[in-house]
Amino acid sequence: MRVWVDITDASAVVFFAPIVRRLEDAGHTVTLTARRFAGADLVLRRYGLSGLLTTRHRGGGLGTRAVGLVNRTAQLLGSAASGRYHVAAGSHATDFVLTAWTLAVPQMTFLDPDRIGRSNLINARLVDEVAVPEAVPVAGLAELGATRDKLFRYPGFKEEYYLHDAQPDPDVLTRLGIERRRIVGVVRPPAPPMRLPAGDAVPAGEEALVRLIAGLAGRRNLALVVVARDQEQRRRFLGLRLPGTLVPDGPVDGAGLLAAADFVIGLGGVMLREAVALGTPAYTLAPSAGPVEASLLANGRLRQVAVPGDVIVRRKDLRTALSPPRDPALFVDRLLDLAHRRSRRERLGRVVHDTSRKDPPPLL
Repeated sequence: MRVWVDITDASAVVFFAPIVRRLEDAGHTVTLTARRFAGADLVLRRYGLSGLLTTRHRGGGLGTRAVGLVNRTAQLLGSAASGRYHVAAGSHATDFVLTAWTLAVPQMTFLDPDRIGRSNLINARLVDEVAVPEAVPVAGLAELGATRDKLFRYPGFKEEYYLHDAQPDPDVLTRLGIERRRIVGVVRPPAPPMRLPAGDAVPAGEEALVRLIAGLAGRRNLALVVVARDQEQRRRFLGLRLPGTLVPDGPVDGAGLLAAADFVIGLGGVMLREAVALGTPAYTLAPSAGPVEASLLANGRLRQVAVPGDVIVRRKDLRTALSPPRDPALFVDRLLDLAHRRSRRERLGRVVHDTSRKDPPPLL
């Protein structure tokens, strides 16, 4: 079977990589297209994947984004028209959705549960299947056009699936110069605002986090590792001169660090969900939470904190840390099932029947 996977950013590479590997191991042919955005091309190479790189993401105003949409849709149409794909998967990019719909390729789109809104109005109506975690309420999806018959509500959350194959570096703490006898806390600051305050002031989003770790720093036998998002943020945290705090320069093995840590603190986001998936106690200072994090807070897998005393500073219990694994083969099976249920021949008959082209070969 021929499968098309569209990548929009680096996080999509991480999610789709184990799915692609399983498809290829099963003998299916996978074609990747990737937008030049947020280091997606670099992460593709790191995972040993190759694909057709399309135009960069265009930020700015509505007009600029519209030009980017038209340009990338044209590129995808040009590259995908000859693919004769049986099924396609992507992360709800409009250009991908429009291209697959135009070519009558059955498609599954994975919605980001933290970014579901009116921007998905068109996409949710055009795709054949919408994949979301079970924690996402059905009512809001129905308003976007994702009716129950096209919903695939999967258990857990996506970080649990893509970390299924993770092999954390057992020496990550040693590489950072941290003694194994120490309790290790990982701190993930929020993404910096578009406009930073003047001087050396700490952005508002970091203030609560700084107060919290300042109350923890210097405790006996505790090492805090701040995973900064950029060099300017790293400089700010280094300038705080908090005792027992390390701010690495450059990338670290995130999965290895989270697996080795005894707790993780942040303001929501991917790294906290990865910590939960790896069985490391996770704390959030975020005043509000998306549907996935709200469900994790409700069942105690994620904890809300406000002051240093809310954080339990001790070694994590390895006997109860790991959660049940979530195999990405679930998505592989669902994609192949979608290809059989809504064949390209059926879509062509409904949408853009063309008697001048031969029927695609039978599905494997």
